[in-house]
Amino acid sequence: MDTPDSLAARLFLLAYDTTKQRLVSRSELGYALRAAALADLVLGGYLADHGGKAAPASPAPGLDPVLELVLLEITDSPPRSWRRWVSRRASRILPLVREHLAAERVIKVDSRRVLGLFPVHRITLRRPAEAKRLAEEVRRAVRGGRPAGRVDPRLGALCALAGTAELRTVFSRGERRQYKARLAELGRPVEPVVKALRKTLQAQRAAASSGS
Repeated sequence: MDTPDSLAARLFLLAYDTTKQRLVSRSELGYALRAAALADLVLGGYLADHGGKAAPASPAPGLDPVLELVLLEITDSPPRSWRRWVSRRASRILPLVREHLAAERVIKVDSRRVLGLFPVHRITLRRPAEAKRLAEEVRRAVRGGRPAGRVDPRLGALCALAGTAELRTVFSRGERRQYKARLAELGRPVEPVVKALRKTLQAQRAAASSGS
């Protein structure tokens, strides 16, 4: 198994707790995966920021199914903010990424229904060492002394997204505080997306807190 190429697929692997054998941050992961797809499209030159809104920039042949779907949504819609695209249909992207990784034999998915109604999916990494290696690569990029401008932009974006999503499988709370400036620097090439993800998660957490 090669490490999957798309940022959404890589972020999915980073969100997998190899000890507990389950995903973390399930209630927020959809937003992070949407942001990862948007970041991928920006770095690929397929999306651009126009006045705080996402706009198609060039044709995009041969994308994976998840990126193709997100780009099609944006292309077929009037201009909208990055935050709108981070939150739009966020609950649907997780199963799409999961199914894509299962088809690529990166993960194994065992599905069943609780009480005959509620679907439950047990996810198993076929090669947990790959996910651990990816997490360590992200941590090295953040902790290392290499100038942010010399870090691969896709790796830098992955670092910033994992930090913004507060994936505890990658960074502790203390590490996120310690490397806050470094994470922001690494995420600069996709800053509108990272900013939109942060605001979306803040709004979700505020709503959950007020409702409790």
